[in-house]
Amino acid sequence: MEEEPARGRGEPATEEEPARGRGGPAMEEEQSFSDICGGRLALQRRYYSPSCREFCVSSPRLSLRSLTAVTCAVWLAAYGLFALSENSTILSAAIFVTLLGLLGYLHFVKIDHETLLIIDSLGIQMTSSYASGKESITFFEMDSVKDVIINEAIYMKVIYYLCILLKDPVEPHEIAQVVPVFQNAKPRLDCLIEVYRSCQEILAHQKATSTSP
Repeated sequence: MEEEPARGRGEPATEEEPARGRGGPAMEEEQSFSDICGGRLALQRRYYSPSCREFCVSSPRLSLRSLTAVTCAVWLAAYGLFALSENSTILSAAIFVTLLGLLGYLHFVKIDHETLLIIDSLGIQMTSSYASGKESITFFEMDSVKDVIINEAIYMKVIYYLCILLKDPVEPHEIAQVVPVFQNAKPRLDCLIEVYRSCQEILAHQKATSTSP
């Protein structure tokens, strides 16, 4: 599932999007990595221009085996209660709860793709694409971005994560907020370094452009 860039569908291409907006294909690379638990992840890198890049981390899709196991467990438990109480409402409730739980899981919990789009003259956009098709989008203007770094935390072991540092609007030299990236996929350090290096290249280009006469 391809992610859309910051502009809306149908809007004209900007100067930062020559590859997609003017017919030239974006350079795309895909590489396999692992998350902190050892699960497989796919990192797609799309280069639209030197000042516009997109990174999409894809998690494994919902396993049919896991879905079948959970459904069978719920229905067997419901059948056991029905055998004891001989109340057919229990079976109907089990079907209803299973369907409602599955829809809720697909719409609010299961994220298939997490995308980071960075454009030096506009900002950084984070998109989470759920299994149901719902998308959650967060955008930060480049003027509010202080830096992109790799931080570490300790949860029984050392975990690394990419995060965006946002400036304090009153004190620009201070950090107002730390926004983690790829929090659902939780890729390992080697994957984060690939994204970090590209982000630093664009941030350096943006700073050089803004300071040039």
